[in-house]
Amino acid sequence: MPQDLVPLARIFPDRRAVTISPTTTVRPGLTPRQKAAVIVRHLLTEGSSLPLASLPEHMQAALAEQMGKMRLIDRVTLDAVVGEFLSELESVGLAFPGGIEGALSMMDGHISQSAASRLRRMASASSKVDPWERITALPIDRLLPILADEAVEVGAVMLSKLPVPKAAEILGRLPGDRARRVAYAVSMTGNTDPETVRRIGAALLAELDNQPARAFDVGPVERVGAILNVSPSLTRDDVLEGLESEDAAFAAEVRRAIFTFVHIPARLSPRDAPKITRLVEQPILVTALAAAQGKPKLAEAAEFILANISQRLAQGLREEMETRGKVKEKEGEDAMNAIILAIRQLEGAGELTLIQPETD
Repeated sequence: MPQDLVPLARIFPDRRAVTISPTTTVRPGLTPRQKAAVIVRHLLTEGSSLPLASLPEHMQAALAEQMGKMRLIDRVTLDAVVGEFLSELESVGLAFPGGIEGALSMMDGHISQSAASRLRRMASASSKVDPWERITALPIDRLLPILADEAVEVGAVMLSKLPVPKAAEILGRLPGDRARRVAYAVSMTGNTDPETVRRIGAALLAELDNQPARAFDVGPVERVGAILNVSPSLTRDDVLEGLESEDAAFAAEVRRAIFTFVHIPARLSPRDAPKITRLVEQPILVTALAAAQGKPKLAEAAEFILANISQRLAQGLREEMETRGKVKEKEGEDAMNAIILAIRQLEGAGELTLIQPETD
C-alpha cells in the first residue's frame, strides 16, 4: 500500500464507509498523497466523521496542504481511487496501532517498565511526536505535582492544553493562591508560539519519564480502601479502629475511600440505580436486599435501590424477598459485595460517577 494511504487505512477499517465499487484503474499522474486527499474529501462529502486528529501532526499538515492545492477530480478518477483504496483495505491482514505509545499500550505486561520508559524517552526526543498527547492522557495524580512545583507560566501552558474537565479538577485541587496565579498566567499565553508549547511539553514529559517507576498503580489509601470494601464488616471495623489508633489522618482518608453497601444512598445518584440491575443477577440482588432488612442503615440502602428502579421490577424483587426467608450473614455480605463491585465496574467504565464524600 502507498505510504500516504497507510495511515488512512488504519483509521478507516470499515469499508462500508466508502460505497463505490472498484471497477476501473487509477489513471496515471496522481501521487499517493493526492489519492489520500481524494479519499478524505469524498468521505467528508458523504458526511463521515473522520478521526484525522489521531494522525501525526505532520501528516495532518501535509494532507491539508495537498487538499488546498487540488481543484477538480472527475467521476472516473474518483471511482478508480476509491476502488484502489477498497482493494488495498481488503488485502490488509494486520493493523498496528501506529506510534510508540500505541505499541507500548499493546505490549503492556509483556516488556519491562525500564524498556518502556527508555522507548518513551527516545520517542519524546523526536520533533514529529506531540508530547501533549501523552501528557493529557496521564492521570491527575501524576500531573498535579508538576503543576504545583513548576513556574506558573509553565503551569498555565499545561492547564491550557489539558481537557477542560481535567484542568478544572486540577485547578480545584491546587492551593488557593497557587490556583489564582496559574489561572491569571493563562491570560498571558495568547501569543505563545506552537514550537514553544511543544518544547515545554517535551521538557515536562522528560521530567515525568525520569521519575522512578512505582510498584503500585494507586496510592496506599485507595489500596487499603479497596481491600476493606469487600472485607467482612467486623474485620473492616476492627482494622479501622486499629488504624485510627496508629495514624488518625490516614484512617480518615481510608474511611473516605471506602464505599460499601451502606454508602449507596449518599454516594450513588438515583438515576444510576437502574444500571445496577444490568450487571447483577436477580437472585444475587434479591439476596442482598433481603439480607439488608431489619438493619437500619443497610435497609435504607436497599430501599434506595428499590425506589429508584422501575416499579414493576421493584415489586417483583419485593415479592421474591418475602419468599426468600432468612439469609445467612456470609451469603448476604457476598451478595452486597457483588453489588458494590458492579458499581465500581460501572464507575471504571465511565458510566457513572460516585458522589465524593465531604471532607472535614
